[in-house]
Amino acid sequence: MGARELWLVRHGESRANVLATAAQEAGDELIEVEWRDADVPLSPLGEQQAAALGAWIAEHAAFGVPNTVWSSSYLRARQTIEIALAEAGVELTPRVDERLRDRELGILDRLTAVGVEARFPAEAERRRWLGKFYYRPPGGESWADVALRIRSFLRDVDDVDDEGTALVAAHDAVVMLFLYVCGEMGEEEILDFAHGHTVTNASVTRLVRPSGQGRWRVATFAEHEHLDALAAPTEHPGDTDEQ
Repeated sequence: MGARELWLVRHGESRANVLATAAQEAGDELIEVEWRDADVPLSPLGEQQAAALGAWIAEHAAFGVPNTVWSSSYLRARQTIEIALAEAGVELTPRVDERLRDRELGILDRLTAVGVEARFPAEAERRRWLGKFYYRPPGGESWADVALRIRSFLRDVDDVDDEGTALVAAHDAVVMLFLYVCGEMGEEEILDFAHGHTVTNASVTRLVRPSGQGRWRVATFAEHEHLDALAAPTEHPGDTDEQ
């Protein structure tokens, strides 16, 4: 038997989210981020969202649930889950796992869609030809590459969380690809779903399989009612992943 539930959390709003939104709205080519991707911290709003996530966890955690907590190695995810667990009063130490890190964009890192077209037109054309799922920027990863990481990670979750619930703090593309792997989707199916759905900041996606085996079912996708009291946006144009 393996895990019965996965609670997939996207990190709260990061400072890079804010800068990316501003750059895209201004039509800039470059997102002026001063940190490498692994070191981007939460914005003040992101910290508030993480605390609100803690209230959701407190409401749903009981009788040893969740059994384990896992986190991307990137700072914004670690900050999100640390704040949330403290707010929820859950005394679990997150297991930091680099397989949960955000998709790496290689030479396209920090570029807007406008910047990619202007600076690497051949790459923009190659992406259109290959499609979003299989396109790998030089030095970066495709969605298929991230899916391979998730398949490896899930094997370890099943070994550790026998018939339990795992809380996972990660990133929008990573959460979307959990749906692809766990739901045994095809390329067209996940891209159609991603086109119409966004994994919002600090939202919760719950996957369940009562038997602890086989295909997962989506119980809730990007649940964000716990954030409504903040009266602030929880998604950004960068969520569309144009790179």
